[in-house]
Amino acid sequence: MPEPTGVIHDIGYQRYTGPRLGRRYVFGSLYLHGVRTAFGLGRSAKAKIFPWLVVGIVLMVAVAATAMRVQFGEVVMTYAQFADNMSWLVLFFVAVAAPELVSRDLRSGVLPLYFSRPLPRADYPLAKLLALVTSLWLLLGAPQMFMFLGAAFTVDGVGEVWDEFVDLTGGLLYAGLWGAVFASIGLLVASLTGKRAFAAGGIVAVFLMTTPIVGTLSILPSQAANQLSGLASPSTLVQGVGVWTLRDLLITDPDAFVPDLGPFGPLYLLAAVALVAGCVALLLARYRKVAAR
Repeated sequence: MPEPTGVIHDIGYQRYTGPRLGRRYVFGSLYLHGVRTAFGLGRSAKAKIFPWLVVGIVLMVAVAATAMRVQFGEVVMTYAQFADNMSWLVLFFVAVAAPELVSRDLRSGVLPLYFSRPLPRADYPLAKLLALVTSLWLLLGAPQMFMFLGAAFTVDGVGEVWDEFVDLTGGLLYAGLWGAVFASIGLLVASLTGKRAFAAGGIVAVFLMTTPIVGTLSILPSQAANQLSGLASPSTLVQGVGVWTLRDLLITDPDAFVPDLGPFGPLYLLAAVALVAGCVALLLARYRKVAAR
């Protein structure tokens, strides 16, 4: 019987003996990376242009509103009204940020690396969604904080500062609602294609194509159809929730147009919750399908 001629060479490979950070660390890393990606941090200068242009616009609006209040003592817009007025910028921010968060990974084919242990399949879309919601909340909430600081130095007494803080809390919660609704829809649409241009166009189309439906329902002779018309579009749905829950903060001008919700205010809130939950469920189902390929 011939003797074996093979030789085992020790070339210095060693087993990994360091800490195994696990699922929580991977989820947190995906989340933090997603927030940075939404604002173009850690990427090329070109990728920073649009996100920071939007940030600059909302900050300039907040500075102008604060300056007018400090100089003339006039409240140009409340914290909740600020979120309403900036909602159109939120739409375009989502149309750019959501494809960057998920479409790039679909196109480059790196998802099998993410779906390897210890990261479950559901953690990837949830981390991306949470990152986008946080980014939108920061986009709307940080300027509100600036407005609050300006107001706190112009009002008299601790009681008025507390009233401002209560109003700020309502505005921040309202900003969170805008972020949750827009992020869940935007990320779901973006997850359907690996092409960022198609994803961005699809996100804008979803929001814009529902607006004429609201207009059509609002002119029908049926009062119930008029009161329920806001349910047909994500933007008017969020505004309806705001009118029902934060009416005093959103309607400060007695001559301003106020959507008539009738007895359907609670339905708007339930519809918003159902919309977010449905989008999240579809997003999770989408990534179970992607991972199975």
